[in-house]
Amino acid sequence: MADTALATPPRSPLSHAADRLAAATRASRGAIRLAELPFLTHVNVRLDAKGAAADAVGLALGLQLPLEPDTVVRAGESTALWLGPDEWLLVGPPGREGGWESRIREAAGDEPVSVTDVSAQRTTLLVTGSHARDLLAHGCPLDLHPRVFEAGRCAQTTLGRTQVVLVSRDEPRAGFWVLVRSSFAGYLADWLLDAATEYV
Repeated sequence: MADTALATPPRSPLSHAADRLAAATRASRGAIRLAELPFLTHVNVRLDAKGAAADAVGLALGLQLPLEPDTVVRAGESTALWLGPDEWLLVGPPGREGGWESRIREAAGDEPVSVTDVSAQRTTLLVTGSHARDLLAHGCPLDLHPRVFEAGRCAQTTLGRTQVVLVSRDEPRAGFWVLVRSSFAGYLADWLLDAATEYV
């Protein structure tokens, strides 16, 4: 049998930009922090929010699925994002996809459910610092004022003309997650670095 082990470790979509993101962070002296959070688990879940499966899945994961539009629920290192009336994105540390999928399917029982590992589809950018909202506002059509897009909110939107899922993190000074398709990650990193020159 052929050896199918990877000869080299996997590379994240923004491994080539890590030094530039770190340099912009240092140069801004706390105004902006940019970093990739590579290889996070991303699992898309679709089921009837009003059915018995929704509560059962929440109990099985130890993480209730948010039912209010554009909200986020976090439990420990796991986060659930509301994407639609019957759709959520689970985000967690690397390697959780298999365990999540089996627990969700078992909890759903005979109820219709779709569970898809989309971890390789996206990467996550962390944008924090005292001017994080200002930086994102340069290219995002949403009103990002804290009274409107407060901590614990999420939205499918565009940033620099790139489709993203934007998450306002709920920890103090945690800033934002920007979930972007891997194929657009390089472009978006370049856009953010260019926009960040105002704060350097």
